[in-house]
Amino acid sequence: MATMDKFVDLDATAQAELVRRREVKPIELVDAAIERIERLNPTINAVITPMYEEARTVANSELPEGPFTGVPFLLKDLFAPYAGVRMAFGSAFLRDNVPDHDSELVARHKRAGLIILGKTNAPEFGLIPTTEPHLFGPSRNPWDTGRTTGGSSGGSAAAVAAGMVAMAHGNDGGGSIRIPASCCGLFGLKPTRARNPVGPDYGDILGGLTVDHALTRSVRDSAALLDATSGPDIGDPYWAPPPARPFLKEVGSDTGRLRIAFSVESPMGTAVHDDCVRAVRDAAALCADLGHEVEEAAPDVSAEMVVQPFMTVWEAGCAMAVDGMALLTGRSATPDQFEPLTWALCEKGRQHSAADYLVAVTLLQGVARDIGRFLVDYDVWLTPVLAEPPVPLGAFDSPPENPMRGFDRAAEFCPFTPIANFTGQPAMSVPLYWNSDGLPVGTHFAGRFGDEATLFRLAAQLEEARPWAGRRPPVSA
Repeated sequence: MATMDKFVDLDATAQAELVRRREVKPIELVDAAIERIERLNPTINAVITPMYEEARTVANSELPEGPFTGVPFLLKDLFAPYAGVRMAFGSAFLRDNVPDHDSELVARHKRAGLIILGKTNAPEFGLIPTTEPHLFGPSRNPWDTGRTTGGSSGGSAAAVAAGMVAMAHGNDGGGSIRIPASCCGLFGLKPTRARNPVGPDYGDILGGLTVDHALTRSVRDSAALLDATSGPDIGDPYWAPPPARPFLKEVGSDTGRLRIAFSVESPMGTAVHDDCVRAVRDAAALCADLGHEVEEAAPDVSAEMVVQPFMTVWEAGCAMAVDGMALLTGRSATPDQFEPLTWALCEKGRQHSAADYLVAVTLLQGVARDIGRFLVDYDVWLTPVLAEPPVPLGAFDSPPENPMRGFDRAAEFCPFTPIANFTGQPAMSVPLYWNSDGLPVGTHFAGRFGDEATLFRLAAQLEEARPWAGRRPPVSA
């Protein structure tokens, strides 16, 4: 029997409770998680930078008293610097990049008592919704190793789904927590814009599109971790409205009778797979059975007002990443050092003027206000997470002769999730549905700006009504 087996069915909260009661030592949890990573990682390629010896040293030292003291954790290899440990951003250009400081978020992870075991795989600069960087190779979905984990937090998702750790860090600029949560059968919450800090290196990322949090198996772990990490940092340009009370107190609290709008049509006018439609209709029926008022409705989102502005910001962000990293490292950025898609997006970004960027931001803010008005009448908006179940690896490949192919394919795959990034509202992928092939198909719930509380209350109710913790992929314990 594997060492990790006695812990693999426990969420992070339960593991921390064992440590708190002194029934288990942190080093036992750490060694068990390392054993499991070593055994499963050759199959799914989730962890690309092990930190085992440092983790063991931390586990044997005096740990801070926090909600997750002694619990193993993994960091995504993107926008999460840990002093002295490589952060490559999935890019050959940064294969030797070693930060000399922790981010504020990582510092808060440490203060919460988490013990970081390593860095997880991510696509180059997190640009597409799969985790198949040329530098580290593809992460593989534990439910079907020939399929994508989603991205860009796909390494973290694969690790949690396989049971390597109970939760892992992710960040989300266009769906990068919620997409892999859907593909891997996990709970994934994207918090409100600026709920978690991104300093000291950034005030915001992509004008606020990107926010950090985690992929978890339980709702309570997500809530408790957000309590431990959220809140402004010194010098932040803005921050999310403070919650009325701790997020963990919302888990298990009465939801009241929510008014839920649901829609199954892509706001971009693209096709949506029958499995994804069925998942939403099934979730809508479940919500109605739980006493909520559910009706089919959607905000009027014009693809013309969304696609090009979003692309302008995304392309500008890619150019900023490439040029910024060149400045940071003192090296020249050349096409041979980046994947074809990254370089193509970078070149497009360099062509945009400052006026182009500000017009794009203004248009996206206009759509955000329209959706905000829609959510005056509804508490929650329910849609698919993705337009398809997890697709085969290689579906987003971008050959040199057609470098934008992967991004065009990505637009078909995930037309729903980016909306919550430019509106800034919280949104979550909830694992309520598996298709006939045994693949998870998440359902997407978006709440009002600043209102994670309603989402946590609803998620906990759904988790109790249709538990998912016992569902395990073939690559797991």
